[in-house]
Amino acid sequence: MAPIMHRNLTAPELVEWALKLEKDSMLSARGALCVLSYAKTGRSPADKRVVDTADVHDNVDWGSVNMKLSEDSFAKAKKRAMEFLNSREHLFIVDCFAGHDERYRLKVRVITTRPYHALFMRCMLIRPTPEELANFGEPEYTIYNAGQCPADPSVPGITSKTSVSLNFKTREEVILGTEYAGEMKKGMLTVMFELMPRQNHLCMHASANVGKTGDVTVFFGLSGTGKTTLSADPRRMLIGDDEHVWTDRGVFNIEGGCYAKAIALNPKTEEEIYNAVKFGAVAENCVLDKVTHEIDFYDESICKNTRVAYPLEHIPGALKHAVAGHPRNVIFLTNDAFGVMPPVARLTPEQAMFWFIMGYTANVPGVEAGSQPVAKPVFSSCFGAAFLVRHGTFYGEQLANKMRQHNARAWLLNTGYAGGRADRGAKRMPLKVTRAVIDAIHDGSLDKEEYDVYPGWGLHIPKRCARVPSHLLDPRKAWKDVKAFNETTKELVGMFQASFQKRFAAKASDALKSAVPKYVETAHL
Repeated sequence: MAPIMHRNLTAPELVEWALKLEKDSMLSARGALCVLSYAKTGRSPADKRVVDTADVHDNVDWGSVNMKLSEDSFAKAKKRAMEFLNSREHLFIVDCFAGHDERYRLKVRVITTRPYHALFMRCMLIRPTPEELANFGEPEYTIYNAGQCPADPSVPGITSKTSVSLNFKTREEVILGTEYAGEMKKGMLTVMFELMPRQNHLCMHASANVGKTGDVTVFFGLSGTGKTTLSADPRRMLIGDDEHVWTDRGVFNIEGGCYAKAIALNPKTEEEIYNAVKFGAVAENCVLDKVTHEIDFYDESICKNTRVAYPLEHIPGALKHAVAGHPRNVIFLTNDAFGVMPPVARLTPEQAMFWFIMGYTANVPGVEAGSQPVAKPVFSSCFGAAFLVRHGTFYGEQLANKMRQHNARAWLLNTGYAGGRADRGAKRMPLKVTRAVIDAIHDGSLDKEEYDVYPGWGLHIPKRCARVPSHLLDPRKAWKDVKAFNETTKELVGMFQASFQKRFAAKASDALKSAVPKYVETAHL
């Protein structure tokens, strides 16, 4: 018997079906659909594959991120997915757009078994008007989400029960063996990382907002650095929180919604995001209070990667047509768990390209039994290595050219730790300090301050910044133990040098090499 096809249902209809078909899905007290993705609570990068076809073979940076899959193996994976989908009682189909700039907008169709996945993509992509939907026609990209069906590891190129495969030639994504919804969203980002450079445009894993005077700021950052939080500024209009393209006219959002980390979501400091988690939103792997049915944003019992997805219109002042001008400021966010990065530094063009291709942040992984927590650096090219198709230096040169052409200023912001290491009990940079820095960038006052050069790093550190304690501006003044500071600095500089040598030295210009940090011992604090 053929499946019942549910095409382009409204959010209330999808919620009804989710509550009817998904035994663990339920509504929070404020109306968000709370769902489970079960075994996979995050992306599966080791199972991502790109089909090796003639149209992309020479463009792709093949390796551990972009692993090859043959056309024959993809056909077998798709056949398995289609057989599973056609065996279900219900299928949910969503037709949406990717890209607010109509010149580059893609028609995307999602076919899935779970109403949760349909509502998620209805949040994350751009919802057509009734007229656009009536004239939608055939999609330009199709996502076959058969995540409830395990992949077949006997197929050459597929090495586990999970498979996420992109085929640029057939314009398809096939998902097997994972119910984590983020695979669909990031699949479309990967598509744009290949399609946009073909038209000389820069695809960015970044958030963006715009001020009342039209000044645009782009925030690059890995998960946990504050990309979503800092772009949701009540004094500015949100363009988007994660995926953008910088074209010849300015910036446009690829998506129609936001996907925020939910762990420790605080209504006092992140009011806009907290209030967005209401009816029409999806709360992924979050725990509900058994009595009140409020989401407990501090409960990690299911996973640490709890997430919320919601449409852009849930954020007050967000641009409905998310297109704006050229960025005036480009901000690189890092959560420095080593505590040696300043809260803000102004970057030269060479430094901007260096920090962009390095994509540095650091964290402290959860403690395993019998071990101690240790700060670990994360170097992710262009703050999105998992989604890049081409080599990081390609996108780095694109960014450098864009910034040079439009006279954009580059900044490094540390939203991480100050005065010590995270794995030695240091405290994280207060959010109010980071917001004060961003305010000073936006009103132009920070660019007019006097600057010192941070020895070894070459970073330009302001001598003052409104509403920021002076001892925090220079990392050396925030520490109390000069020996510990020097040891930590030497360790981190060595990690930077080793990562650069391995990933970029062979293709780097002398100007880029000049931005690599060097260890300089600090005599006193």
